[in-house]
Amino acid sequence: MLPICPLLAQQPSWQQVWQETTTPEDDEDGLSLEEQYELLQELAEHPLDLNKASREELERLPFLSDQQVMDFIEYRDRYHPLRSMGELRMVLSMDYQTLELLPFFTYVGETPDSTFFPRLNTIIKNARQEMTASVGVPFYERKGDKNGYLGYRYRHWMRYEFSYGNYVKMELLGSQDAGEPFFANTNRWGYDTYSYYLQIKNLGRIENAVIGKYKVSTGMGLVLNSSFSLGKLAVLQNLGRQTNTLRAHASRSEADYFQGVAATIALSKKLKLTTFASYRPIDATLNNDGTISTLLYNGYHRTLNEIDKKNNTHQTAAGADITYRNKGLQLGATAVYTHLDRQLNPNTTTLYRRHYANGKDFFNGSLHYGYLHHHFSLNGETAVNRNGALATINSLSYQPAASWSIVLLQRFYSYRYTTLHGHAFSDGGKVQNESGFYIGATWQAFSKLLLKGYADFASFPWARYRISKPSTSQDYTTEAIYTPQRCWTLKGRYRMRLRQLDNNDKTALRQHNEHRARLSVGFDNSEWSVTTQADGVKAANYEIDYGWMMSEQVSWKHAWWQLSANAAYFNTDSYDSSIYAYERQLPHNFAFPTYYGRGYRLALVVRANIGTALQIDGKIGSTHYYDRTTISSGLQEINGSTMTDMTLQMRYRF
Repeated sequence: MLPICPLLAQQPSWQQVWQETTTPEDDEDGLSLEEQYELLQELAEHPLDLNKASREELERLPFLSDQQVMDFIEYRDRYHPLRSMGELRMVLSMDYQTLELLPFFTYVGETPDSTFFPRLNTIIKNARQEMTASVGVPFYERKGDKNGYLGYRYRHWMRYEFSYGNYVKMELLGSQDAGEPFFANTNRWGYDTYSYYLQIKNLGRIENAVIGKYKVSTGMGLVLNSSFSLGKLAVLQNLGRQTNTLRAHASRSEADYFQGVAATIALSKKLKLTTFASYRPIDATLNNDGTISTLLYNGYHRTLNEIDKKNNTHQTAAGADITYRNKGLQLGATAVYTHLDRQLNPNTTTLYRRHYANGKDFFNGSLHYGYLHHHFSLNGETAVNRNGALATINSLSYQPAASWSIVLLQRFYSYRYTTLHGHAFSDGGKVQNESGFYIGATWQAFSKLLLKGYADFASFPWARYRISKPSTSQDYTTEAIYTPQRCWTLKGRYRMRLRQLDNNDKTALRQHNEHRARLSVGFDNSEWSVTTQADGVKAANYEIDYGWMMSEQVSWKHAWWQLSANAAYFNTDSYDSSIYAYERQLPHNFAFPTYYGRGYRLALVVRANIGTALQIDGKIGSTHYYDRTTISSGLQEINGSTMTDMTLQMRYRF
């Protein structure tokens, strides 16, 4: 017999819920996952008041579908104001996972007293301010720390935030990666990277305006999506809806942001204009003739070679999106022009790079469209680049009740279509050289059992990396979540990917099949949280490789402090059978560890809330390998089989 659960069970962290809908195997450089994490971290720290949030603000929550947003607004308009989060269960389209996620990012507050923008002295007097500082300390030495890196081996960052309600927000962040010089070499102003912005909302017709660094997303992401693209499991959550957002950027990530000014203006009740202008330096690898070989986004400036690439190119961009909404109908158009002060000239003699973007001037334009009914929604975008090459993506979702839904998604990206700022749903990771069809479904079989899964079929008419001929891929995933009691959860997931790669002679394609399975049991009550998880992988390439991992996570929360511990043992035959697993991180510290070889991982996270103003976080983690005497390679090489890191973070609110 299962133990009795208290009425109010402790919720798992939003990070733990989020990782259940991510597929890190699809994000080779980690940039998309990091963008997801940063956006959700920002939303968690600045939750929306459900009694005040506009439709556009609710659409910032990437896990909400069009129908859920519409149904909630209709419910609020009819029964306003909401008295508790429990009322969300009365919104028929709200499913189990949405109800589980919403408390992390929203709350029920009092109804607004005034719709007028506050006075400056009111803002200054009543603003909330926050200082955060973090430092990472490695208990090992890399080869580059001895000879190669120009800075010390510690990474650190500081952030200052000023905000007043939903009207004004300002941030300044300075960040330093391990190995980068500090107040030395090219960093005369201290940190290697600074991020900053001033954001104003609800100032008359100006719904949202940002000066500084920002990100913009429109339509389905074919032309403009400098936030992130949704993974295949996440599409089941938001049913493939569009995103039209302008948000400030104060992150350590140096990828895909704009720098300048941007604003969303309500031209009328049904018509809105988002426009922006940007000028920013970017990193690039140069050819011998001074043209650009590759644009870089990792932000590392640790060696003389990396510093030579820092800010050696400048990008000017301007664009606009105009969107018309009338009841369930949505129509819009997006246009973006980009200019580089150096010629982009990748090595197109390599077959898979033959149709990469090249030149100094780039243009992309699109039409995006949607129609929302109480039981189904249609969303899509069709775009062209400067050469007239086409890209289109369209989704149709049907949700007759909260208990089940289905989503269909079709995309066609010409191998001649190129975009510098687009990120959309794909199997190959690019909005180029892909045609595919996706079908997914979610079914609440009964109150305690949730089933979901998808099948995705893709074809690639042109060569790709490690694939010199037209190829295909298939991807199947199914998941079950069983909740016998409020604080007990049993989850199972299976994924099969069937892909093609070149053989050794590049004369034919061979199959590269991958099978991944996960089974976890979780218990959460008002004080304890325990999760036991088993992962298994079978990768069939030239040889069949196997991998498995057992992990345990335990969290304890009591009064003003909490403790979380993680232990994992992994054993894989090769990198092909590596395993990705969630591990609790400190705020604004993104990581999605990959394990391969044979070894174990231990981690401990501590948080102490001292009064209402001071929060102190600490984490120490150690990975030990049984099958090697050195870790990593090149300047990152560690002479040893154990890698231990510690991170300390302090946040002060005043």
